[in-house]
Amino acid sequence: MSVILEARALSKRFGGVTAVEDLSFGVETGELLGLIGPNGAGKTTVFNLITGVHRPSAGEVVHRGTRLSGRDPAAIARRGVARTFQNIRLFPSLSVLEHILVAQACRARNRFARYWPFLTAGERARRSEALALLAEVGLETRSDEQAVHLPYGAQRRLEIARALATSPDLLLLDEPAAGLNDTETRELRGLLERLQRQGHTIVLVEHDMALVMKVCSRIIVLNFGRLIASGPPAQVRANRQVIDAYLGVAG
Repeated sequence: MSVILEARALSKRFGGVTAVEDLSFGVETGELLGLIGPNGAGKTTVFNLITGVHRPSAGEVVHRGTRLSGRDPAAIARRGVARTFQNIRLFPSLSVLEHILVAQACRARNRFARYWPFLTAGERARRSEALALLAEVGLETRSDEQAVHLPYGAQRRLEIARALATSPDLLLLDEPAAGLNDTETRELRGLLERLQRQGHTIVLVEHDMALVMKVCSRIIVLNFGRLIASGPPAQVRANRQVIDAYLGVAG
């Protein structure tokens, strides 16, 4: 497999606090990579560095051979890097379907369609594609509802569908299982497994270790902003440094 994204000697300092330090890793096309570690380990900061929310203090992020560091988030999204957030960020006035239509416009070639997707001749095709995406996450029957009125787990799935609507080649998911009950977590696991089978490349930040160990083919572990382990789930789970820093027990 080819490497779709590389972090090269990446560091981020906020005043006297180092959130990420000399971090290097690659993401291979088609893999579902887990990024784990204790609270404050720097995981969300890594996502923010990849997506242009923060600029690195040192190092760089490279996507398909092109340097992302220094580009604004909108430009990075148009290049094919999409994300969800730790805290749900839905538009309060938009319906479920409108969330998908607006996201589709992110990569539209027509500059007007980026801001108001209903003006173009392809509206019917986009609506069909949007409804297919909603069906993928189990929300096609709720397309006309206001998104903020959905149950919590459904809002999480809508965030993933909205990110997918930008046609990304790399999907970054920041704690998508946070706050979900057991049934919702099983639904999320099924969705992640389907997306990987369909060829999506995913980086997953998550504290639900049962989920991470089941769906990820490879895991990297951060502690205090530094990489402490990398490898397949069984190897990471048995790593003494990871156990001491995060997991607490082996097995």
